[in-house]
Amino acid sequence: MSDAVFGSDPFAGRPGAVLTEEGIAHFGDPIREQRRLAAGEAVVPRADRAVIQVAGEDRLTWLDSITSQALTALAPGDSAELLVLDPQGRVEHAAGVLDDGVATWLLADGGDAPALAAWLSRMRFRARVEISERPDLAIVGCAEAGGARTRAELAAYRPHDVAVVWDDPWRRVAPGGWQYATTPAHPGAAYTWTEIVVERAALRRLDDVEAAGLLAAEALRIAAWRPRWSREVDDRSIPHEYDWLRSAVHLEKGCYRGQETVAKVHNLGHPPRRLTLLHLDGSDSVLPERGAPVVQGSGPDGAPAEVGHVTSSALHHELGPIALAVLARRVPADAPLEVLADGARIAAAQEVIVPADAGATAGVPRLTRLSRRPLADRGGSAPGAPSAGDAEPPAK
Repeated sequence: MSDAVFGSDPFAGRPGAVLTEEGIAHFGDPIREQRRLAAGEAVVPRADRAVIQVAGEDRLTWLDSITSQALTALAPGDSAELLVLDPQGRVEHAAGVLDDGVATWLLADGGDAPALAAWLSRMRFRARVEISERPDLAIVGCAEAGGARTRAELAAYRPHDVAVVWDDPWRRVAPGGWQYATTPAHPGAAYTWTEIVVERAALRRLDDVEAAGLLAAEALRIAAWRPRWSREVDDRSIPHEYDWLRSAVHLEKGCYRGQETVAKVHNLGHPPRRLTLLHLDGSDSVLPERGAPVVQGSGPDGAPAEVGHVTSSALHHELGPIALAVLARRVPADAPLEVLADGARIAAAQEVIVPADAGATAGVPRLTRLSRRPLADRGGSAPGAPSAGDAEPPAK
């Protein structure tokens, strides 16, 4: 994070602020900050997030045509999420979306924003749109309900009479989306995360609002199983592996780049990897870094067999040490796992997010090759009807 940005951020001058390259990690008491953030009584300065403005009368139909989300009917003030996929369906970019009736605002991880803005600019062709990065704007995050949001929203940027306030859609399955997680109580339902865009010059209007650091925000995100571009995504990622169809992919919209892979994996196949939450043994007081190997048992040479890697980790105020990890699909849900970090072997127990049988939701008819007679005439099921061995598709 540049000195210029920190120099314009009054949060950086608060007592106890610990600065990192991404932003303010904490203000001296990460666990207390996390509790206050969860209660809606604190905001997080998101120096690790950036804003892109898309103007022009074609903005929504154009974004709809090149991303995973259906946006043509997005109403002013409504929030959504989009992914940009490559032709093989791999995730290249991710952003929150809000339209104010005149412009569309994309909220992206800071490391992704320049590349996303450049890619959008290259894709304009004859569309009547203008793309611009907005370094003059900052983002603060908070829980949806609580005094902190009420006060922070008073400072929200309103260039066209609609506050640029993005409510994370992860809290429910978006229209046209699909959830692979089978838990009856998805933790995302309680993740009422909101990001408020504020002019940097107006940040001082939040001087009387309690602040929390990025460590607090990350802990709440991880506990909600919420994927993030800067942490979970690598050069092999497809959205199915992270249950990202839940919030960022519309399965019934028109064509876009990568749609064929999305449809094939969802209807006929299974994602090769799966996201899981790991509950970590805290005996060694070590939190694994992103990329730390996850191992199971031993390989042929006696060395631990690597079956995945950690993408994010945090010390949660209720759950203790936790991590998100991407594992090979074949890893059993009850397999004893360990994470290798700083010379330690940390025992880890899984809480399944994406099950191994995710995908293959299409009911493929089973046609007989033995006779032209209907199966019903031979004591079987009619063509296209599910047999006793067919799995029911996941509930939408």
